[in-house]
Amino acid sequence: MKEKDTITIKNKKAYHEYFLVEEFTAGMVLQGTEIKSIRAGKVNLTDAFCGFTGNELYVRNMHISEYEFGNIYNHEPKRERKLLLSRRELRKLQNKVAEKGFTIVPVRLFVGEKGLAKLVIALAKGKHTYDKRETLKKKDSVREMERRGDT
Repeated sequence: MKEKDTITIKNKKAYHEYFLVEEFTAGMVLQGTEIKSIRAGKVNLTDAFCGFTGNELYVRNMHISEYEFGNIYNHEPKRERKLLLSRRELRKLQNKVAEKGFTIVPVRLFVGEKGLAKLVIALAKGKHTYDKRETLKKKDSVREMERRGDT
């Protein structure tokens, strides 16, 4: 049995900025050197977002660093990448995004068992500043309780 190094890159900012309503796992259309950079963990999801162009969903502003050993065929770091979802899922997302307040944010990027990069995207609703403060208070109180319980 082969033990694999699993690559998982999380978008912590998305958990802070949004209420995540529903998650979807999507494949991505990548160029040759992009998957090598992803396997090296050279990805930044912080400012990334998803948007529709026609009936196709693209992830924008996701930074995949150029491959260190790439040559003239290296990729552009912040190019748009097409997401692969079923037609039913795309239609559902498109209808929800048309409603006021909903957006699609990338939450996590991982490499699956077959070696393919997958992006977990979430249908999200923006938090207000008081919601963010409330979330931080809860997180701090849980951390404080754990600290007191361990000592």
